[in-house]
Amino acid sequence: MLRESDSSTSKSSSGSDHRSDAGLGTNLVTDKPGRSAVEPSEPDAPSEPGSASPGTVDNAEVNGLGGQISGPITGFWPVLQNRNFLILWGGQVFSQLADKVYLVLMIAIIASQYDTPGQTISGWVSAVMIAFTIPAVLFGSLAGVYVGRWLKQPVLVLTNVLRGALVLLLPLGLWLTQDLGSVAGIPLSFCLLLVITFLVSTLTQFFAPAEQSVIPLIVEDRHLLSANSLYTTTMMASVIIGFAVGEPLLAIADQLLVPFDGGTGLGKDLLVGLGYGLAGMILTTMGTGESAKNLTQDSHLWSDIKDGLRYIQQRPPIRNAIIQLVLLFSVFAALAVLAVRIAEVIPALKSSQFGVLLAAGGVGMGVGATLIGQLGHRFARRHLSLVGLLGMGVALGGLSLTIHSLWPTLALMAMLGVFAASVGIPMQTTVQEHTPEEMRGKVFGLQNNLVNIALSLPLAFAGVAEALVGLRSVLLSLAAIVILGGLLTQTVFTVSAETPSGS
Repeated sequence: MLRESDSSTSKSSSGSDHRSDAGLGTNLVTDKPGRSAVEPSEPDAPSEPGSASPGTVDNAEVNGLGGQISGPITGFWPVLQNRNFLILWGGQVFSQLADKVYLVLMIAIIASQYDTPGQTISGWVSAVMIAFTIPAVLFGSLAGVYVGRWLKQPVLVLTNVLRGALVLLLPLGLWLTQDLGSVAGIPLSFCLLLVITFLVSTLTQFFAPAEQSVIPLIVEDRHLLSANSLYTTTMMASVIIGFAVGEPLLAIADQLLVPFDGGTGLGKDLLVGLGYGLAGMILTTMGTGESAKNLTQDSHLWSDIKDGLRYIQQRPPIRNAIIQLVLLFSVFAALAVLAVRIAEVIPALKSSQFGVLLAAGGVGMGVGATLIGQLGHRFARRHLSLVGLLGMGVALGGLSLTIHSLWPTLALMAMLGVFAASVGIPMQTTVQEHTPEEMRGKVFGLQNNLVNIALSLPLAFAGVAEALVGLRSVLLSLAAIVILGGLLTQTVFTVSAETPSGS
């Protein structure tokens, strides 16, 4: 396999042009592609009076032609002018929504083909969730190491195209295996369903770290916070929106295709498959500035994984950021399940209207992302995340007290979304800012491994926990975990794990 050279000097001179789409209208002097020679060296340091805020160029931008000084460029505008980032963001939207709607598709197939009267479908659903989770545990770190050795754009394109092809071939596979009997009492067609789910999830393990590694390649460092405001919000919103709108979208797709397939239900598979395919097509037009000439063929997988673990352990900012991201995604994955029960106990809602609650959280995240993208440069990352985690804990505790009232619940869900944005965006930016290019595949692979587990396990166990101890107890437990995690990452986990020799 090909591997990127660890030497920063091995980049070809042409690679330095890939950030020219940022649309800043000036020519900054740079000491490496995309990084201003006068940008602050410590992104997480609080601003001092009279000094530059993180993400600005000493409160001024130097015009390479005339030396003119203008105000600092922050917020979304420079990022939205970056053509390559817009392409990546568009591909992310379709790919991650397809990922979440895929799970809704699996549940729909189970309900239509394997559900029998008098039996619950929870066993079938749990099997699919496990098949979706196992690749994250087995391959998350390995995928990150391989992605660090490959050109990123082909990985992004191929993982989407292959996932789309698998989904589109699923109806044919189920039709061919429906009359072939069973294995150990499990229908062979359902075994095929598990295999397809396993393969789709495996490809996702390669897509996620490649996507995270590309952002620092196409976005200038001083605009990473704004870029991650869009990226992280999209990632979190896909969990909420995908599960909320997945079922009606699949139903609409089936209805639209009735004149052509006679109501066989092919529309659902076509919708998800085209979602992946469209993401792949969009990403073919993106440029990252990478060159195959800078790649080598050496391979030390396990040592690279150990290097990534050691690197994270020895750097508290990265370690704390990943811990907080895991907490964040665990909470929202659990809420995606608990929202059904919350909607059920609210007199003004039906259980099928749980999407209203999730939508309120999505609105809150949108508001939070806008605030962080525009104003977050003024504050230290760790202060933003601490406020966010404590605020999430308060919102979850409040939810446990208002679960029978619609408007207070909607307000608290929106509040939860706002505070979630102040955790996810600064922490993802911290990981990118503190990780050098040669370590990004290793670090992002491990992060992807943990985040996927954080997303998948609550989906499988949140409902079980609610049935055993009750909704209020689960919400209070989540609140306590989030608050405790926020306090620990500001105290105990800030101690460096480096040895005196720095090894």
